[in-house]
Amino acid sequence: MKKYITDFTVVGRRVYGDAYFAMELEHPGELPEIEAGQFVEVEVKGSREVMLRRPISVHDVDREHNRLTLLVQVVGNGTRRLSQIGEGERVSLVYPLGKGFLHGIGFVPQRPLLVGGGAGVAPLLYLSRCLTAQGASPTLLLGGRTAGLIASRERFEAVEGAHVHYSTEDGSLGEKGLVTQHSVFGKDYDAILCCGPTPMMRAVAREAVRRGVPCEVSLENRMACGVGACLCCVTETREGHKCVCKEGPVFTPQTLGWDNE
Repeated sequence: MKKYITDFTVVGRRVYGDAYFAMELEHPGELPEIEAGQFVEVEVKGSREVMLRRPISVHDVDREHNRLTLLVQVVGNGTRRLSQIGEGERVSLVYPLGKGFLHGIGFVPQRPLLVGGGAGVAPLLYLSRCLTAQGASPTLLLGGRTAGLIASRERFEAVEGAHVHYSTEDGSLGEKGLVTQHSVFGKDYDAILCCGPTPMMRAVAREAVRRGVPCEVSLENRMACGVGACLCCVTETREGHKCVCKEGPVFTPQTLGWDNE
């Protein structure tokens, strides 16, 4: 898939507590094809401490208005600087990067479970839109330590054809406990697609393998270049070492060797 370097204009911002914010960016022309699960590399301007672009998942795509939305967790100097960008400013993106969902399982599931934790909920919004557009009826299970750490809830709940559920460790939203303890997790699905903290994804993948349900997980390794040149995001797989930014970020548990855990 062809890559682009383009300046987008910030046309909207939304803050979710102290941890997350969303930026809505407008493309100067028609958006190219973008897969659910792909990401962008964002240039961080105005900081002497940040030299490299930051990898951010594509949260949503609005082709009618040539806009895409990024959901960002503030974790360091780079993302903190991005959180200070205002409407009307321009942001340089390298995109679309990586391999998205559904390549590994090889079909479009009609009854999928989408599981997200923390910042890992980001790619699941666009994924849910892509699935419902193809006639699927996805169930979304979004988890976090507290209700305030599950961002963009109103956008998930607005997706027609999707069914949204929540799990929080303190019981402040949805069912109390981990996502794997939620009542909808044990129901019947034809695929499970997941993004979030590694321990959560391993637990979800382990259960999917036990049930014989096709599964994909989206890794959140540290990345620098986004095109497989710097090798800082390499992960070990059954097929040798792979660059998460280029050959992922989406993999099957079998490829990662998680199916024997």
